[in-house]
Amino acid sequence: MKYYPAFLNLKDRAAVVVGGGRVAERKARTLIRAGAVVKVISPVITAGLKKLADAGKISLIERNYRRGDLGEAFLVVAATSSVRTNTEAARHARHLVNVVDTPSEGNFIAPSIISRGALTVAISTEGASPAISKAIRKEIEKLYGPEFAKYLKFVKEARGKAAKKIADPEKREIFLKSLASKEALEAVRKKGLSAVFKNISASLEKLTSDYRHSRA
Repeated sequence: MKYYPAFLNLKDRAAVVVGGGRVAERKARTLIRAGAVVKVISPVITAGLKKLADAGKISLIERNYRRGDLGEAFLVVAATSSVRTNTEAARHARHLVNVVDTPSEGNFIAPSIISRGALTVAISTEGASPAISKAIRKEIEKLYGPEFAKYLKFVKEARGKAAKKIADPEKREIFLKSLASKEALEAVRKKGLSAVFKNISASLEKLTSDYRHSRA
């Protein structure tokens, strides 16, 4: 294994994106969603980056990258069209740095990502073929559609209720495992969320009712 897989907590962490093109914009948007404090450095930027800056979601330095621009940035993404600039930024970075076109210049790579609410799936070929990562991502996207974001939210609530209402540890464990069973995931895809939510709620109510009757 060439790279150590990890999910980073970037909440309120300083992140710098060097570059102002479409790739830089995509990277900036991902960092914003992760809660990072994002700064973009580029003399030319996309309309999307301009809108993010106008909305106060990123800060901008509209000029070429200079030594010292990174400061104490926790994470740096070098995403310019200049190999020289990307390499220079990578060598100046003090912590985590990702170089888009030449991953070997940095110390981490950014995987292809599928995001469905609380579900995040990261796919990597360790830099061997970003195209294959993208192809696999598209396959997985078909398996886990947007409905899984809502299902995970429901499951989180159901787990909380189960912890309070199902006193028997063995029955509680069986119930929780059923939420992640192959049958449950297939039902989300084929039967729809309403039917799945109804069945799970009924199962939880029955287990709760059985416990109440056993205590009576």
